[in-house]
Amino acid sequence: MARTSGSGARAPTQRQLRVGELVRKELSDILTRGELADPELGGVIVTIPEVRMSSDLKLATCFVMPLGGGEGEKITKALNRTAKFVRGMISRRLTMKYMPELRFVHDTRFDDASRIDQLLDASEVARDLETEDDQKTDD
Repeated sequence: MARTSGSGARAPTQRQLRVGELVRKELSDILTRGELADPELGGVIVTIPEVRMSSDLKLATCFVMPLGGGEGEKITKALNRTAKFVRGMISRRLTMKYMPELRFVHDTRFDDASRIDQLLDASEVARDLETEDDQKTDD
């Protein structure tokens, strides 16, 4: 009998979360100290909000966002070019059986959240929300 029911995506395990946070911490330390000699990364402050690990811990998807927002795709391409070098640097700092392959993805969560806020502040949406509130108070 199967242990899980349903076919939806599973929540990450405690081990995946712990390893992802370790990789995120070391990666942010490398970027903060400026240990990468890539000219496109020079002088750019990069934020790493999350690192998601695959279930077998062999792939780390690193969500990155340059501080201030601009040039996200350019920074992501530069980090993907240096991924093997960064992987080697992190492997010297962490004690793991296998060091995961790093993939960098531009994080757009903050842009999406601000877009949703703008949509919710629109007059059409506010009007719809007011009519729903009026109907609830009438009940």
